[in-house]
Amino acid sequence: MAYEWIVDALDETWGALDRLLRDQAPEAFDAPTPCPGWSVRDVVSHLGGFEAMLRGGPVPPHEGPWPSYVVNPIGEINEAFVEANRGRPGVDVLDEFRAATAQSLAELRALDDAAWERVGWSPEGDRPYHRFMETRLLDSWIHLQDVRDALALPEDDHGVGEEVVVNRFESALPYVIGKRVGAPEGTRVRINLTGRLARSVDIAVVDGRAGAVTASDAPLDLEVTTPIALFWRLAAGRIDATAFLGSSSVTVAGDRDLARQFAESMRVMI
Repeated sequence: MAYEWIVDALDETWGALDRLLRDQAPEAFDAPTPCPGWSVRDVVSHLGGFEAMLRGGPVPPHEGPWPSYVVNPIGEINEAFVEANRGRPGVDVLDEFRAATAQSLAELRALDDAAWERVGWSPEGDRPYHRFMETRLLDSWIHLQDVRDALALPEDDHGVGEEVVVNRFESALPYVIGKRVGAPEGTRVRINLTGRLARSVDIAVVDGRAGAVTASDAPLDLEVTTPIALFWRLAAGRIDATAFLGSSSVTVAGDRDLARQFAESMRVMI
């Protein structure tokens, strides 16, 4: 199967979350996470509920206004599952998460290549199914780290999930520099990522379009060096621009105003 690697990575990520929480004290599920308004229990509710919905399960009913952090229809679906489970024992929610993800894995392993290539609905719009499931991996891996952060166990899990997250956010850099920041013609930016998946990414605005370019000795308008763990947290909205630029682990050379615009524009996860 061409996309078995996605299923294996989901299995690894969901299993890691189950193992992380299985022996935690009940109060651990109430710990606040970096997701606004969400506890550890809420993160597990979201992940398990979304998988159950994808397998044909109903979305719980909701009454009244949505919290301020719910800003789109996908957020409404997520919050409906979260609200339905608030007040329940965390281990019960975890058991439902384990059952829902086990069903998902079994169904994904049964798909043929044509099913993986079929274009259909996803939170990003119509996409091939493999892209949708890769996004499920991205979301699940980031939420695993949210739980680690909530429990003061912040060391990121390595593996395929991390690679998908870093690659996806790296690919957004031209859009951020060109469209969101609106950097002028000729602007050159270098982002150095340090850590296990270290790399340097050069972005230049040429003929009105920002794109990745080969590194050269051309002068840079901005160079930012950051640990991967802070880069993806910025892109995922887990830390803000002030915290990112104020970190002792982040160094900035060049245009400070451009650095601020970049950091303020880098949140790309819906």
